[in-house]
Amino acid sequence: MAAAVSRGQIVARGLTNRCPNCGGRTLFRPGRPFQLNPECPQCGLRLERDEGVFLGAMSLNYGVTLIGCLAPIMILAWYGVLSIGTAGILAGIGAVVVPLLLYRPSRSWWLMNYYVFLPQHLPANQDRARDGAPGDENT
Repeated sequence: MAAAVSRGQIVARGLTNRCPNCGGRTLFRPGRPFQLNPECPQCGLRLERDEGVFLGAMSLNYGVTLIGCLAPIMILAWYGVLSIGTAGILAGIGAVVVPLLLYRPSRSWWLMNYYVFLPQHLPANQDRARDGAPGDENT
């Protein structure tokens, strides 16, 4: 019987790019930084869910890039700390580099968000749900 995975463990695994079910470093294919495994090689959890489900990861990536990189550059240009030309160059570089750097974490964070709200969908928690844990009747 698999051990139950708590929400705290799901968050910790999501922040460290690990499988939300088993904790293995198996989200991405080795040597291929931008290719998510369709399922975890260790526990078999389907990582590539329905088509379009990772639109959320893309939105998360975009939001973090906009708020964490582009907005500060715009504010610095507005107050004259950066020239418009410098701000434009930095924004252009940031708009390309930051999303690339956040690709893997945003995929992991989106999985984390899904399973934090629906922990009973993890295979490790399925046995607990079948054993009659309260509130899990509809899984």
